[in-house]
Amino acid sequence: MTLRPSDKGRFVTFEGGEGVGKSTQIRRLAAALAAAGINVLVTREPGAAPGLLAQANMIRQLLVEGEPGTWQPESEALLNYAQRLEHVRRVIVPALETGRWVLCDRFADSTMAYQGYGHRLGPGFVRKLHNLVLGRLKPDLTLMFDLPVEIGLKRALARAGAETRYERMDIAFHKRLRQGFRAIAAAEPKRCARVKADGSEDQVAARIAMLVGKRFGVKLAP
Repeated sequence: MTLRPSDKGRFVTFEGGEGVGKSTQIRRLAAALAAAGINVLVTREPGAAPGLLAQANMIRQLLVEGEPGTWQPESEALLNYAQRLEHVRRVIVPALETGRWVLCDRFADSTMAYQGYGHRLGPGFVRKLHNLVLGRLKPDLTLMFDLPVEIGLKRALARAGAETRYERMDIAFHKRLRQGFRAIAAAEPKRCARVKADGSEDQVAARIAMLVGKRFGVKLAP
């Protein structure tokens, strides 16, 4: 599978550990792009934005709810790529082909970080799975949010709701997760841009607006 021609939409992903503020900042960027006259679709993984893809969201529930030890790491990786294939073919690529920008809260880098590094499956396993399912499909830009693990977990666990399976995994897992995201960013500096996720919401939004504006040649107000 290959991405749409470069003169069509843009695919931007938001990545990072728990509690780094991705969901807040994806809404801020979507609003800034819309104000600049750009047609934007906001979605998420696992699953998809509510109302977009029921079958992928069923898999999301299996992954993010319940006890930490529910799944084997290999099963988690396979479930992630099952929902991702549906998401890509039914939502992401069709939107890009119409010229829309797609902002996605998590994508393939999360599987590499969570299962490849956090659960120690290894990068090779996840890379082979990605190539088998999605081939060369990659985002145009990945914003890699970075925050000390303890701060992110405190934020994440303060949220109410049932989707806390990963937040309740041990601190060693989350430290490996952060190392994994950093390794991904270091290996692909042209695609990945590190975002310091400390500071106020407005400060982080300004950093993102600057990064995205510079990368794609658009003027954005954060």
